[in-house]
Amino acid sequence: MTQTIVLTGAGSGIGRALARRLADRGDRLVLVARDAGRAADAAQEFPGATTLVADLARPETIEAALAAAELPATVDAIVHAAGVVDLGPVAALPLAAWTSQLNVNLISPAELTRHLLPAVRAARGQVLFVNSGAGVAAHPDWAAYGASKHGLKALADALRGEEARHGVRVTTVYPGRTATPMQARVHEQEGRDYEPDAWIDAESVVTGILTALDLPRDAVITDLSIKPGPR
Repeated sequence: MTQTIVLTGAGSGIGRALARRLADRGDRLVLVARDAGRAADAAQEFPGATTLVADLARPETIEAALAAAELPATVDAIVHAAGVVDLGPVAALPLAAWTSQLNVNLISPAELTRHLLPAVRAARGQVLFVNSGAGVAAHPDWAAYGASKHGLKALADALRGEEARHGVRVTTVYPGRTATPMQARVHEQEGRDYEPDAWIDAESVVTGILTALDLPRDAVITDLSIKPGPR
């Protein structure tokens, strides 16, 4: 059955791979893009998709962006796949690094979900958060990113309890290190060589996400951890 999916982060990595799989199977996509140029690129790559321009680094822009868009009355799923990472020790990490990561990784998912909840409730749909292993344990230099992802877990857990009476399922997926442009950036910040073959393929994470989205309605995957397999 064709579903309507609102997706952030479709321009790269896991989000892009997910958008391709959803489009290939005929789902209706609403893709959130940072600016008009990225929205145009998304519309070209995914013909038939609806694009929505909202800068997740500025959560205050989301309400107006949604009001200006022609969105369906029902949304089967919201998938929050966008994210940013800036590493550094607490003693040196500037305020801007904290603010950007909290805005994109936590506050904007909460704000986007808040505004779309009536449409998700109408569909008895699902909210899925692509989190991170850093959302479970934060290591040195990962304080800001880890805090944003720990917060995202708290958001999902609270939302799950609140929305159960409306028939809304809430899932958190925790991918381990995945071969994406974000992972290349992490390695650059860590000062290490990047070898994509050493990490999870984004398509494997997408398979896990689709399993959670497609699970029959009598069950819900609340938390799904995906880690690199043995090499």
